[in-house]
Amino acid sequence: MNLPPPPHTSVRRTRAAALASALCLLVSGCSVLGGAGDEQDAAAGAGGGMKVTLVTHGGKGDAFWDLVRRGAEAAAAKDGIDLTYASAADPAAQADLVRDAVRAEADGIAVTLAKPAAMRGPVAQAKAAGIPVVGLNSGIDAWRPTGLLEYFGQDESVAGRAVGDKLDGLKAEHALCVVHERGNVALEARCAGVRKTFRGDTDNVYVDGTDLDAVTATIASRLRQDSSIDEVVTNGAQVALSAVKAVRQSGSRAEVATFDLNKDLVKAVKDGEVQFAVDQQPYLQGYLAVDALWLYRTNGNVSGGGTAPVLTGPAFVTRSNVAAVARFAAAGTR
Repeated sequence: MNLPPPPHTSVRRTRAAALASALCLLVSGCSVLGGAGDEQDAAAGAGGGMKVTLVTHGGKGDAFWDLVRRGAEAAAAKDGIDLTYASAADPAAQADLVRDAVRAEADGIAVTLAKPAAMRGPVAQAKAAGIPVVGLNSGIDAWRPTGLLEYFGQDESVAGRAVGDKLDGLKAEHALCVVHERGNVALEARCAGVRKTFRGDTDNVYVDGTDLDAVTATIASRLRQDSSIDEVVTNGAQVALSAVKAVRQSGSRAEVATFDLNKDLVKAVKDGEVQFAVDQQPYLQGYLAVDALWLYRTNGNVSGGGTAPVLTGPAFVTRSNVAAVARFAAAGTR
């Protein structure tokens, strides 16, 4: 893959720097070369004033995206970046947010690819404007065809297969995989991965993740209808907690396991209400995506060489090791 040279942070800034150098030579006769200390000072401040926009497909009130945002904000604070965070669950609205970032002349854009087709046009517009775009969280199979520079996230198919293997080890026989956002490529890949390795039966059920009461009711209904379901696998921490309620309401003996983690889910794992969680480290995804744009702008670095994703998961959190991440979850970073 031929990587483009890192574009200047701003054409206006470049022209201003050139003018300042010319004035320096004409008026004061100062050196424009400087010493080693000058170079180090310039490198340290190179990210100052950068404008980066992070655009996700996160729905309103989903705590998962709070973790992504906190990671992005931590990187922005470290690098001296002016960060804008925006999200929309609707793919057309998310695409419009990316176009807004292009019109605002962002110096870099980080985007999720839950619905990759919707992002192709906006990403192409950003590239045409000389704005580097990196991906995170969703779209590991689509980031390169979409034209992104780098990608940070979990291979959802690999994660799903790992869950299938774990369910086999737990002697489960019939799993219900709960998809809380229809058409989301990451969630579909997880459930497909479970089906590939799990030796028992796997059924998918589709729910609206923005209405957790309805999620509980739907899962409880399925459990009442089919008593052979002995495992409920969810794709989000909040949905997992709804599944725990559904198990209670239905009188089912099913266990609950989930992808993703938050502080409430940590307690549920501690208490044995949830067997395990697959942690893709959303805080790390947000952090790396923003920091990668800073590194590209200031030093021409491209993680994975532009050909390989940077994996942030999967990691299993169980009752035996949950204490190791509990304090970080309590602080809102895991």
